[in-house]
Amino acid sequence: MYTRKATVAASVGLHARPAAVFVRAVNRTGLPITLAKEGMSAIDARSLLAVMSADFEFGSELAISVSSCDADAASIEAAVDSLAALLDTDLSDPA
Repeated sequence: MYTRKATVAASVGLHARPAAVFVRAVNRTGLPITLAKEGMSAIDARSLLAVMSADFEFGSELAISVSSCDADAASIEAAVDSLAALLDTDLSDPA
C-alpha cells in the first residue's frame, strides 16, 4: 500500500466545490483511493458523500492511500502524489 500525507488547503475544507473537484480527480485515476485523518477510519475517496461527510476541515492532515491493485507502483505513486498536490491548493478558489 502506498500512502502520502497532505494538508487540506481549501479555506472551506473538503466541502462542496473543493470536495467535488477532489473526488473527480480521484475517480479519474481509476484507483481504490482512501482518505483518513488521525482518529478516524479511512473513507472511500471516490465517494463525494463520504468525503463531504468526513468533515475534513482547513488544515487537516490527511493520509491518501491506495490499497493493493493491479496498477504498477510508479502509476500509483504518481496518482497519489498528484492528489496530494491538489489538496495542497485552495480548491475553493474557482480561478
